[in-house]
Amino acid sequence: MYELKSVTQTYERRGQTVTALDHCSLEIPDNDFIAIVGPSGSGKTTLLSVLGGMLAPSTGEVLLDDESLYNLSIEERTALRGEKIGFVFQSFNLISWMTACENVQVPLMLCGQSAEQQRERAMELLDRVGLADRTEHQPAELSQGQQQRVALARTLANDPQVILADEPTGNLDSETRQQVMKYLTEFHDDGRTIVMVTHDQETAAFAKRTIRLVAGVTQELNIADAA
Repeated sequence: MYELKSVTQTYERRGQTVTALDHCSLEIPDNDFIAIVGPSGSGKTTLLSVLGGMLAPSTGEVLLDDESLYNLSIEERTALRGEKIGFVFQSFNLISWMTACENVQVPLMLCGQSAEQQRERAMELLDRVGLADRTEHQPAELSQGQQQRVALARTLANDPQVILADEPTGNLDSETRQQVMKYLTEFHDDGRTIVMVTHDQETAAFAKRTIRLVAGVTQELNIADAA
C-alpha cells in the first residue's frame, strides 16, 4: 500500500517558486488501478516520480508498505525500486543497440541472475506480450506498439508489486493503445498495483479510480466526473 501524507513539491524557475504538488494526501491500496489525469503542468509526472522514489518531496512523507521511501538511503531506495516497482514510459526507453530479448534481460542482469535465467525469463515475457517471433529484433526494427510491448515485458522482469506508467499509450494509435491497455489490465488482474498518468479519457477508463491533479492539488473523480 502507498500512502502520501501532505506531500508538497516545489522548485525554482526563473527566480520564482513553482508548486508542483500542494499538500497532496492519497492512499493507494494494494492491487488498485489509478489513472492520474489533469492539464499539462498540473504535477502528474512529478507525482509519479515522487511515488517511484526518484524525487524527494519538499515536505511530507511517502510510505510504501509502511516504509518511508525518503528515509531510506539512496542505495536502499534503489534496491527497493528494483524489487517492488516497475516503470513504463511514453518514449519506451529501450536500448537501441540491444535486441528485444536483451532489453528485457537488463533488469535481470542488474539483480545478478545468470545469463541462462535472464534469457529464459525474457523469452517467457516476450511470448506473454505476443512477441515470441520478434525476440532478436532491435527497437528500430519494431513498430511503436511492439516497442511498448517490449517495454511492458521488461517492466515485468523482476515481478514488481507496483507498476508506474507515464503516458504509456501517448505515442500509439487507437488500436495499439487498446492492445497495450489490455496487457496492463492483465498485469493488474495478476494482483499488481497500477498508477498511470494519462491525457486520454479512453485510456483512463481502464482504471478503477481516477484522480485529477490541478495546480498540484488532487481530487478524486467519480465515473460521471471522469467521463
